[in-house]
Formats: sequence, structure tokens, C-alpha cells
Amino acid sequence: MLEQYYTKKDQQIFFTSQQASDFAKQIAQDFNPLHNKENKRFCVPGDLMFAIVLAEYGMSQHMHFSFEGMLKGDTDLDFPDFKDNTLILKDEKEKPYLTINRAGNISTDMPFIENFICEYVAFSGQTFPQILVPLMRKEGLMINPMKPLVIYENMEINLDEFSAHPVSLECLKTKLDIKGKRGNVTLEFCVKTQGKIIGTGEKHLIIGGLRDFKEEAINDMIAIYHNLKQQYQTESKND
Repeated sequence: MLEQYYTKKDQQIFFTSQQASDFAKQIAQDFNPLHNKENKRFCVPGDLMFAIVLAEYGMSQHMHFSFEGMLKGDTDLDFPDFKDNTLILKDEKEKPYLTINRAGNISTDMPFIENFICEYVAFSGQTFPQILVPLMRKEGLMINPMKPLVIYENMEINLDEFSAHPVSLECLKTKLDIKGKRGNVTLEFCVKTQGKIIGTGEKHLIIGGLRDFKEEAINDMIAIYHNLKQQYQTESKND
């Protein structure tokens, strides 16, 4: 499922801007402008790095992912072995981008891992507009419509068990804490299988450039977002 979105050589992973952008749109249904390859501030989706880690190292019952920098396209990342259950992904200049801590049992069952990846990135791809807009409206603040800044900060997953059956993710609670012109967003979710909760998790985001909420401006942002999505899907069908 993921092979077309990265290239692996020895203990290095390489994402082209095109591969990273395709993953955002095709798998995560994420049309954040930061993932448009022509954007000067382009960055590789955090969910793509998350997915590759699970595919390469397996999934642990307890995992914490901390994003330390925005990874540009066409950058080599070292993928070493875990050391004392900690893994730090760095580029050739030793700049860190992602730190992973893990504990508990490890699953290398690829059908389960692929199912979890698909469910998680689909959940994550709903951040805008489904989750963020109601939060911003409630607080009376919004991101800059001209330069929207939404950054993946960290996330964690805690599973009681691995499942032989398909899983799904369900949002439990959302929260936005304001700090000046920045906001910290927390998304709490649970992991279900056959109606049973087998785990929980949290995703944390940073949003910047906050200003007074304007319904017309946010509606324009949503319209642009949906137009980009529709245009991409139309072009993909024609190809």
C-alpha cells in the first residue's frame, strides 16, 4: 500500500515532493496547502512518516510520536534500529525530525498495520474543516486564510490488545487552548473493533496566525479546500 509513496535504500528513506503530496491527497484525503508540492513552505505529511514507521518497525501497544521539524521533500532520512525503545529520524546533517518512543508488545501483522494506518490517516485527514472549524468558531478565533498554518506536534497511541478484525477510530473529545496568536489543539480518540474499545490515543496540533473569527472568511477557506479536493479527484479520474 505504501511502496509508491517512498523509496528505501539500505537504512535510508527518501520521499520526493510528488510522493509526499500524493500520499496526502490519495490516502489521507488531506488538502492542506503545505502539502502542495509547488508551495514554498512544502513539508512531508507527518502521517506519511507515521505510516512508514509502522510499516518498517511494526506497531507497539504504546507509541509516542514527537515531530521536531518540518521535513522538506527530496530529503534523505536515516532509519536506524530502535535503541532502548527510542528511535530518532534524522537527515544527513543530523537534524532530527521525528522521535518515537515505544513500549509493550509488538505486532508485525501487516493486514492489521495497514488497516490501522488507513483508519488513522482518514481520521487525521478530517482535521480541517470538520474538527478545526467548530473549535475556532467556539473560541471566536481563526487561522490566517491567506497563509493557513496547521502543524502536527505529537501523537500517542495506547492499545490494550491487537485485533484480528478490522479496527476503526472514533473522535471522543476536542480542545483548543489559546496562547497569544497560537493555539494548541488536542484531539482525543478511541480505537474500536466489533463495537469494543481496545485502545485510546491523542493527537496534538499547533495552529498559528490567529485572528478574529469571520464566518465569511472561513466559508471561503472551506470552499477553496473542497474545490481543490474536487479538482484533484477530477484530474485523477481523467488520468
